[in-house]
Amino acid sequence: MAGSDRTRELNHILDDLAEELDVPPSKYEEAISRYEAVGKWLNEEGTALARFRPVIYAQGSFALGTAVKPQGDEEYDVDAVCLLDLRKKDVSQQRLKDMVGNRLKESQLYARMLEPKEGGRRCWTIQYADESKFHLDILPAIADEYQWLVTMGVPLNLAKHAICITDRETWNMAVDWPKSNPKGYVQWFKTRMQIVFDERRRVIARESRADVQQVPDYKVRTPLQRAVQLLKRHRDVKYNGNDDKPISIIITTLAGHAYNNETGLFEALQSMLPKMRAGIQTRGGVLWAPNPVNPGENFADKWAETPLKREIFFEWLASLEEFHRRLLGARDIHKVGDLLVEGYGEKFGKQALEQYAARSGSRGLVVAENRLPSRFNVQHCAKPTWPVHLSNRVSLGGQYKHNGQWQSLHADSRPLPKGCGLLFHADTDVPGPFSVFWQVVNTGDEAQAVSQLRGQIFPSKTAGVGGLTQKEATAYKGTHWIECFIVKDGKCIARSGEYVVNIQ
Repeated sequence: MAGSDRTRELNHILDDLAEELDVPPSKYEEAISRYEAVGKWLNEEGTALARFRPVIYAQGSFALGTAVKPQGDEEYDVDAVCLLDLRKKDVSQQRLKDMVGNRLKESQLYARMLEPKEGGRRCWTIQYADESKFHLDILPAIADEYQWLVTMGVPLNLAKHAICITDRETWNMAVDWPKSNPKGYVQWFKTRMQIVFDERRRVIARESRADVQQVPDYKVRTPLQRAVQLLKRHRDVKYNGNDDKPISIIITTLAGHAYNNETGLFEALQSMLPKMRAGIQTRGGVLWAPNPVNPGENFADKWAETPLKREIFFEWLASLEEFHRRLLGARDIHKVGDLLVEGYGEKFGKQALEQYAARSGSRGLVVAENRLPSRFNVQHCAKPTWPVHLSNRVSLGGQYKHNGQWQSLHADSRPLPKGCGLLFHADTDVPGPFSVFWQVVNTGDEAQAVSQLRGQIFPSKTAGVGGLTQKEATAYKGTHWIECFIVKDGKCIARSGEYVVNIQ
């Protein structure tokens, strides 16, 4: 199949995946109605707060159009700013926070829903009924002076939305108020995709026979927004539960800088990923991911105090580049499906593939009679003996030691020399207790000559968390792989899939 045909197919498949991940319009409408209802309560005529003219507006992923459906027991997290017409000389941070909280507590409805009752570090959180899987964070704020941002090169139309916010950790410190500019950031992000955004909005208006201005932003999706959704979900699957995983604001900012109004999603990602790495700056020996609407703020400021955050970020980018190379090289729809499940989780990976297959009528990549035999189909590779019911996830990461230094190892990457140490570590969402099993399969004449093809499934040498690591070494030329199985109550409920190591 020609490269352009393959790219076109992958554009469609990733679009289907992103659509499965996307928040339904009903949730956007619910979010809007709920924060507008809060705004109406705060603004009620004759109340103490109303004279400061509270204005509520969305910030974060719901405002950017990059929110994704929550995983597992997670909730929809909607962030909103409550802007009051006050100045720093008129009010303290603590007083501002209390003013908004006291008004919320005057409502019998909102008073019951505040969690925690004393408010969080910065926000007031309204926790809606469990079945809605929805909470609203309200951030009290006042306008900030913005001319200093203009002198640093921030356009006036973005700088003028700068705000000062409350933060309990700075209430009693002799420092200026914390600063932010979420509305300016949303506008900056939109300029990075303006051409494609406007065109898609016109298409939606034409199809619905409406005026362009009647099409709400949340009904428009560009490859940039879709790319951010996929990047965030890939991160969440790969680093589930890891507090050092890449943060969304860095991902979104670097993606925004790297996007060049590509019209295809796969093409956009292929173009963006190398540029995202280049988007990290160095200032005085410190790595920077600057806020585009406040160049003095470093979104990567935690990397210096926690180097693991930096290491994981660049490891994640490298794994993404390798992942997309494997997608482009996949020979049939079955391998594409395996990769989607690996990168984005079983539920959404399978849904996207089913959606694509239904729409394409099993054309394009789906050519079963031309499917090549799997390289993993070797006689000495044992099959699981337990019932396999894959309800959970386990993923593998690897490192290799060469010339005394440990380095990241990506699956199916360039061949390693012999004599390297290998360390594999599994990450799973299965709650304990559980049992861990490993399978190592060697191929090639060298391994066969010394009866080291292996292939049996064996229990981990160590119980508990220690069982999630496995040490090996590069000894025989060929293509080899390792797989991890999680067994609970006599059933295999998670398996990693083959993690390939090539040895020269």
